[in-house]
Amino acid sequence: MARVALVTGGSRGIGAAISQALKAQGCTVAATYAGNDEAAAKFTAETGIKTYKWNAADYEASKAGIAQVEADLGPIEIVVANAGITRDAPFHKMTPEQWKEVIDTNLTGVFNTIHPIWPGMRERKFGRVVVISSINGQKGQFGQVNYAATKAGDLGIVKSLAQEGARFNITANAVCPGYIATEMVMAVPEKVRESIIAGIPAGRLGEPEEIARCVAFLVADEAGFISGSTISANGAQYFA
Repeated sequence: MARVALVTGGSRGIGAAISQALKAQGCTVAATYAGNDEAAAKFTAETGIKTYKWNAADYEASKAGIAQVEADLGPIEIVVANAGITRDAPFHKMTPEQWKEVIDTNLTGVFNTIHPIWPGMRERKFGRVVVISSINGQKGQFGQVNYAATKAGDLGIVKSLAQEGARFNITANAVCPGYIATEMVMAVPEKVRESIIAGIPAGRLGEPEEIARCVAFLVADEAGFISGSTISANGAQYFA
């Protein structure tokens, strides 16, 4: 029977590539989204992957949404915590609201996504957890104190879950993408984009599919001895 995989933020960008890669690998995939109904409907129409709407920052909404996914598709054995937002500002101008919004989605949202699924993984003695962190969680970034803090925190989550899950055949790993050719990055002014690429030794932006292949590798049955690890996919821009 196909394993059920949940991908938060799974209908656009890197998340959409991950959802499609897991489907191609034989998984039954549920992709979540927070607000863009049109994009989610288009994604489902094009891929056949069912989408579910909830805000990862809300624990009760996450718990209810996960229960619905499991009622529809079966027990979730693979979870990819990918949903994330940015609210960038230099630290001296950053508001408490900008701090809290990013913490609630990018850090607490990872807890909200994994926590309701974790007991079932322990009972079934199988699970694959992947958290999508960021190069900026590894090295920091000007104007992203909030974002960098959450992405660094995500690495602490997977290292701790790896230790707790090991005896239950549950792995937990992270992928840290560098700059990827998503809608968000491609929307920045060309000169800014050129300056970003100039700092990448590979001389180009990454593709969402390259991040998706990292995830597909980590969630495979054969990757059961890999846990607590971080894959840095950034074109040699930074070495952790």
